[in-house]
Amino acid sequence: MLTVHHLGRSQSERIVWLCEELGIDYDLKCYKRRTDNKMAPPEYKKLHPLGAAPVITDGDLVLGESGANIEYLVAVYGRGRMTIRPGAPGYTDYLYWLHFANGTFQALLLRMLSLERVDASDNNAPLTMAKERLQLMLSMMEKKLGESDYLAGDTLTAADIMVIFSLTTMRLFKPYNLSQCPNILAYLQRIGARPAYRRAMQKAEPDLTPVLGAKPSVIAF
Repeated sequence: MLTVHHLGRSQSERIVWLCEELGIDYDLKCYKRRTDNKMAPPEYKKLHPLGAAPVITDGDLVLGESGANIEYLVAVYGRGRMTIRPGAPGYTDYLYWLHFANGTFQALLLRMLSLERVDASDNNAPLTMAKERLQLMLSMMEKKLGESDYLAGDTLTAADIMVIFSLTTMRLFKPYNLSQCPNILAYLQRIGARPAYRRAMQKAEPDLTPVLGAKPSVIAF
């Protein structure tokens, strides 16, 4: 039986959402963060050597990493659904945004979070550069989403599932404003209206209102 191990307020929400979009059978196990340091509990850390979310298990398989989880699920359970085949319109967009999500976007947000904890002032030159980089990334997405409903065309793909966490739940950890990005905000509303997304968030984060607006609230566990 495929099992998705979901750590609260983490990137593993992507995997729950993908399973719901694909309509596959899976077992969901949810884990709450520790109250003292907000990290994963010991039982979650035992799942994988790195102790980080997400993790899926499937028989003897134990697999971490969002991108690896998603590629495994669309190949083994989805039979290629929610991907774009080589040579088809949107294929290179699909590849780019799928890898952009954690290779560039999420990585920058985590770097900004660390830099702000060291020195949140305007004197922090690396932080200033990171803020400029974030605006450039948002501008790219804003332009792309003015051309199509989703990042690889007019159909939701796994690339969107990878990107959405950094535009939504991640903003509880690292707030940033999307008021100047109407196309991204419209995109988030389309995502929020999807039955599979709503089911996934209700199952994975029943106490969390999805972060789909311009300004996020403060972090809440």
